[in-house]
Amino acid sequence: MKYFKYVGLVGFCLICCKQVDKERKTFESQEELDTTIVLPRKEEKSEKKLKSFEGIPDTLFIRLADFSKDFIYDLRYATENNFLKAKVYDCAECYTRVKTAKALLKANKAFIEKGYKIKFFDCYRPNSVQYKMWEIVPNPQYVANPVKGSIHNKGGAVDITLVTLDGEELDMGTDFDFFGRKAYHDNTDLPDTVLKNRKLLKQTMEKFGFWSIRTEWWHYNLSAASNDKVANFKWECNDVN
Repeated sequence: MKYFKYVGLVGFCLICCKQVDKERKTFESQEELDTTIVLPRKEEKSEKKLKSFEGIPDTLFIRLADFSKDFIYDLRYATENNFLKAKVYDCAECYTRVKTAKALLKANKAFIEKGYKIKFFDCYRPNSVQYKMWEIVPNPQYVANPVKGSIHNKGGAVDITLVTLDGEELDMGTDFDFFGRKAYHDNTDLPDTVLKNRKLLKQTMEKFGFWSIRTEWWHYNLSAASNDKVANFKWECNDVN
């Protein structure tokens, strides 16, 4: 009986994998990926002047660090310190659409007034990387189906935490990308400090147009980006900071 159950499970997995692969080819053949041009970066190393959003369409993708120096970055998918256990970004960069960046700057200003800053674990994510994640964790509770795409793929989602102005990370109860109930927003069986820190993050982000998902305390979507198209561009890597 156990043998037949095992064979049945393997067969089910093979069918699911074939279906996802079929959907992937269909999705790519329909050319539905966003072809929005990314704002080019041509500044020299010595040029440290921040850019302005003036005249830039809200749907354009930009590098967040070009518009603010007040964020902290620990972009995990540019390292092996993530649930994939693999480096899937060629280099650590945080890109978002302009409208997402504007909302993030407003939220970060509010946090700074309270003595904190936003720290990023992930920002825009190419759709090709979404497929790699889905192969490892094919569970929509934690990883968006790449056929439809994640809001990360649309440049409207970020994975974040908070740090003090001195860079000390606030205790949120789990590490980034922890798959389990301990990371859920509705789990109140946690120390008061953790609940207070999560509440501060959630309430402030919601105030500036972001919404959270139940299973991940770190993930925030910009409501205004929900209907944008999925993108799959890869940013250029250089040594400009």
